[in-house]
Amino acid sequence: MNPQEYQQFYDKVGKVNGWDFSHVKCVSEGVKWDFLNEVTKICTQSDLLLDIGTGGGEALLSIAESLLLLVGIDLSNGMIETAARNAMKSGVSNVRFLQMDAMKLDFPGNFFNVVTCRHSDFCAKEIAKVLVNGGVFLTQQVSEIDKLNIKEAFGRGQALGTQPGTLKNRYMAELSEAGFIDIQLSEYNATEYYQTAEDLIFLLKHTPTIPDFGQNELDYHILHKFIQDHQTEKGIRTNAERFMITARFTGC
Repeated sequence: MNPQEYQQFYDKVGKVNGWDFSHVKCVSEGVKWDFLNEVTKICTQSDLLLDIGTGGGEALLSIAESLLLLVGIDLSNGMIETAARNAMKSGVSNVRFLQMDAMKLDFPGNFFNVVTCRHSDFCAKEIAKVLVNGGVFLTQQVSEIDKLNIKEAFGRGQALGTQPGTLKNRYMAELSEAGFIDIQLSEYNATEYYQTAEDLIFLLKHTPTIPDFGQNELDYHILHKFIQDHQTEKGIRTNAERFMITARFTGC
């Protein structure tokens, strides 16, 4: 999917449910960290945080009490509309949501203490412009072999056929070139068990794992066969491969 196709996809998803997967029943084994916990570990009550690709804002709102001000941006208008509604419902007063392109951050220089990005593209040079000297960037991303058995079953999927490690290597190189130091990489490949077919269908309809899932009736035949082949006592088995990069900006 190209950037325009991603925007169209997330506009559609944002109007339906934002980025809220809280009702999906899924058990994971082998997860090494919780991204939001990692973020709050390095934050103080006086910090300003920018979240790139904030989606429906649920994650950002959940850590609002840990910082002075949080700003979430997303390219998708549908996502930002959902985030604004979620903020209003929450009553949280120190979170703002803006529609903005991550490739062109429209903020003052040296403004944020922390920048985060979860499962969204980013531009290292743009982040360097808005981070204070010594500021920290954290990102969690989906690796190429995530949900591999599902993508192989459908014969298509996000990053299918791309060399494993391509994305992490590109991001780490770009961060180094932009003046970041102390670049740290963590990875895991966890096993996931979706409890019902409905839970798995929700995933496929609300993420770009399988592009255009459900638009062809054949998809449901493939899914039925996939469930038969991968049903276990714990649920329908697949995998979640993630990597996390943390880096500090030198101000140079």
